Amino acid sequence: MGKPKPTPRPAWWKNTFFWFAGVLFVLALVGLISGEATIRDPGQVRESGLVWIYLGGAALMLVNGALTHGQALRAFAEAQEDK
Repeated sequence: MGKPKPTPRPAWWKNTFFWFAGVLFVLALVGLISGEATIRDPGQVRESGLVWIYLGGAALMLVNGALTHGQALRAFAEAQEDK
């Protein structure tokens, strides 16, 4: 058998937490510009502050993405040191 393929460096854009944060942020912007009715799900109870809930979710996903990407980079660095 040949040598195993080297492990690629983790890429931030492959972390789906960042993608979810971006989508939630865009939806919050649409809600700010066009009104909350445009981002409300069909049948959802009407409540104020839906834009802020989406922005909070985007911030939470961004923090999750930063934490998991940082952990992936540390694990990659440790794997490189072991070689």
